[in-house]
Amino acid sequence: MMKEEMKYEEAMAEIESIVRQMENNTLSIDSLGEKLARAQKLIKLCKDKLTKTDKEIKKILEGNKKG
Repeated sequence: MMKEEMKYEEAMAEIESIVRQMENNTLSIDSLGEKLARAQKLIKLCKDKLTKTDKEIKKILEGNKKG
Protein backbone atom coordinates (compact mmCIF):
# COMPACT_ATOMS: atom_id res chain seq x y z
CA MET A 1 0.00 0.00 0.00
CA MET A 2 1.39 3.36 -1.05
CA LYS A 3 1.29 6.04 1.57
CA GLU A 4 1.07 9.56 0.18
CA GLU A 5 3.28 11.00 2.90
CA MET A 6 6.19 8.75 1.86
CA LYS A 7 9.32 10.83 1.52
CA TYR A 8 11.25 11.01 -1.75
CA GLU A 9 14.31 9.49 -0.09
CA GLU A 10 12.28 6.56 1.26
CA ALA A 11 10.80 5.88 -2.17
CA MET A 12 14.23 6.03 -3.82
CA ALA A 13 15.69 3.67 -1.21
CA GLU A 14 12.90 1.16 -1.87
CA ILE A 15 13.39 1.43 -5.65
CA GLU A 16 17.12 0.82 -5.20
CA SER A 17 16.37 -2.20 -3.02
CA ILE A 18 14.09 -3.67 -5.70
CA VAL A 19 16.74 -3.05 -8.38
CA ARG A 20 19.40 -4.79 -6.25
CA GLN A 21 17.10 -7.79 -5.76
CA MET A 22 16.55 -7.96 -9.52
CA GLU A 23 20.27 -7.65 -10.28
CA ASN A 24 21.11 -10.37 -7.75
CA ASN A 25 18.37 -12.66 -9.07
CA THR A 26 16.92 -12.99 -5.57
CA LEU A 27 13.33 -12.41 -6.68
CA SER A 28 11.11 -15.35 -7.46
CA ILE A 29 9.10 -15.26 -10.66
CA ASP A 30 5.96 -14.95 -8.53
CA SER A 31 7.15 -11.80 -6.76
CA LEU A 32 8.86 -10.21 -9.78
CA GLY A 33 5.64 -8.77 -11.23
CA GLU A 34 4.57 -7.48 -7.83
CA LYS A 35 7.95 -5.80 -7.24
CA LEU A 36 7.94 -4.25 -10.71
CA ALA A 37 4.45 -2.83 -10.14
CA ARG A 38 5.58 -1.44 -6.79
CA ALA A 39 8.69 0.12 -8.37
CA GLN A 40 6.53 1.70 -11.08
CA LYS A 41 4.29 3.33 -8.44
CA LEU A 42 7.33 4.55 -6.51
CA ILE A 43 8.90 6.03 -9.64
CA LYS A 44 5.66 7.91 -10.38
CA LEU A 45 5.60 9.21 -6.80
CA CYS A 46 9.20 10.45 -7.15
CA LYS A 47 8.49 12.12 -10.50
CA ASP A 48 5.42 13.83 -9.06
CA LYS A 49 7.41 15.11 -6.08
CA LEU A 50 10.19 16.40 -8.35
CA THR A 51 7.68 18.14 -10.64
CA LYS A 52 5.93 19.76 -7.68
CA THR A 53 9.22 20.92 -6.17
CA ASP A 54 10.39 22.27 -9.54
CA LYS A 55 7.19 24.31 -9.90
CA GLU A 56 7.54 25.67 -6.36
CA ILE A 57 11.16 26.71 -6.98
CA LYS A 58 10.25 28.43 -10.27
CA LYS A 59 7.41 30.27 -8.54
CA ILE A 60 9.77 31.48 -5.80
CA LEU A 61 12.41 32.56 -8.33
CA GLU A 62 9.83 34.40 -10.41
CA GLY A 63 8.65 36.20 -7.26
CA ASN A 64 12.23 37.27 -6.51
CA LYS A 65 12.71 38.68 -10.03
CA LYS A 66 9.62 40.87 -9.71
CA GLY A 67 10.77 42.29 -6.37
